[in-house]
Order: sequence, then C-alpha cells, then structure tokens
Amino acid sequence: MAVPQPRGRSGPQPAGAGPVSVVIVEDLVKRYGEFTAVEQVSFTAPSGQVTAVLGPNGAGKTTTIEILEGFQAPTAGTVRVLGTDPARADRGWRARIGLVLQSTSLDAQLTVAEALALFGSLYPARRRVDEVLDLIDMATDARTRIGALSGGQRRRVDLGIAIIGRPEMLFLDEPTTGLDPEARRRLWSVIENLTAAGTTVLLTTHYLEEAQRLASRVVVLAGGRVVADASPDRLRAMGGLPVIRYQLPPSAPALPAGLAEHVDGGGLVMPSADVTADLAALVGWARQYQLDLTGLEVGPPSLEDAYLALTHEKEGILHHG
Repeated sequence: MAVPQPRGRSGPQPAGAGPVSVVIVEDLVKRYGEFTAVEQVSFTAPSGQVTAVLGPNGAGKTTTIEILEGFQAPTAGTVRVLGTDPARADRGWRARIGLVLQSTSLDAQLTVAEALALFGSLYPARRRVDEVLDLIDMATDARTRIGALSGGQRRRVDLGIAIIGRPEMLFLDEPTTGLDPEARRRLWSVIENLTAAGTTVLLTTHYLEEAQRLASRVVVLAGGRVVADASPDRLRAMGGLPVIRYQLPPSAPALPAGLAEHVDGGGLVMPSADVTADLAALVGWARQYQLDLTGLEVGPPSLEDAYLALTHEKEGILHHG
C-alpha cells in the first residue's frame, strides 16, 4: 500500500519542539435554549496524531465535532482548526479538511473510481484516483458499482472521498460502526498509514479497542464536560485497582463469598485491593474442586474499566447535583 508524503504546510519546527496543535478548543460552550450540551470543554489535537473523543450518548461528542467542522457555531469559547475559526472559514479552509460522517449516501450506480473522480474534481490539489484506490486497498474494486459493495468497502470509499483532496485534518465520526472485525481492522490500517504520513485525525468512536489501537490521545466527555484527557495507557491507570480476570468453567461451583459478587457472564472480573489475599481464596477454591485456573489473569484496569469508572462517576455527580 502506497503512503502519501506529508506536505508540511505548517513549515519546519524548531529542533526538539513538540507537535503543533492543529485543533485548539478553549472553554467551549454550546447551549440550545436552556439546555447546555457542551460546557467549558478544552482540549487540543497534536499534528500528525490520532486524538480520540469518547463518551456515552449525550456526552456532547457530536456537538463538539460539528462545531470543529464548522457546521455549528459555539455559544461561547474559542475554537481553532488549522489556525482558523471554523464558523468563519472560507472554501480554502474547507479544502484542507476531510470528513467521514456517521452515514453517507452515494449514487449506487457510480463505480468506486467514478465516485472518487467526481469528488476529487472539487479540490484544487487532489490526489490521483489510482493513488486513493491504493490507499484504501480497493484497486481491484475500481470498476465495482457502489451499490454492490459490502458495508466495510463502502466505509473505505467514504474514507477515500475524504482524503482525495489531500486534507491536513481528517474528522472521522464513528467510522467503523456496524463493521465486522476484519473490515474494522482493514480501515484501521488505512488510518494508520495516513497518520504515518502526517495527517492529523480527530476520531469519535464507541469502540474502546479502536481508541487503544489508533489514538495517541484520548479525550473523555461526560455530561458535556471533559473528565479525562490522557494517553490510552495513562487513562487505563485512572481505572483504579488492579483486576483479577478468570473465565469460569461450565457448571463451576459457587465462588467463595467476596468473589462471587464479581461474576458477570460466566467470568470473574474483580477489582482487588488485596491481590494476594483474593488470589489465595481463588486458588483454595480451585484446589477444593480440582479445577484448572488456566487463563487466570491479573493486571491493570482495561481501558473499558477506566472509561466506565470515569463516565459513571461524572454522571453520578451530575445526577446528584
């Protein structure tokens, strides 16, 4: 798969300088009448990296992204994308960004190559169609009609349309929702190739594995506010206690008191304040019933553990006022 070369429009950076922030959000507020969807949100997205925005439904993700894309104006606060206020951006700015929305509608009779050529004609510095086909791993499907594509192939076409104008900034709004695992991983590979070449990506997703795989930064929203802004590894550390994980054998006898309450779906997932004592209880139980503990894991909280802890805590604070 060919990889495009970065153009470096921002100019050379001083030796030792960190990545330039392509997206800057400061004290962003968005209200709809008396309802506040986004309240005092601040974060940045470094150049050439993937920043993932996570949060439950209603957290303010879509509103924030639509403001960054220029589709909505903020009530208050400052927003800059590629140095420009999106609400006042011109056609030149729009030619520098790419969008993959949650859903799109393309003419089912167009071939993949025709769809790319059509959208490419709108950009002054577009990529060649064959280059984009190679980037999205669809060179052999160039003459296939859009209506005959699988869901995963159509999402790759959406991504191809978004990158044909050589965007410096790419917004991906839940790009792999509904895809099977293989199609999701193929799209991940395309995104990784783009960022390796210098494209900055802001990603919203409900798949924590996706954020773990792709993102250098993770911003978690809950109740319209930022509740965490860290690398995936640092975010995992916010999940609290180490976790004991063990998939119970079929028809296993009841676990000892203190362990049984952490069984969910046939597996033990237990945050532990005293790993040694809890493991001793688990091993004693396994010996008593001559059970195999193969597959037992003890490790830090998963990204999901941290995410749930952060979002539930914030929602609880909001609920209790």
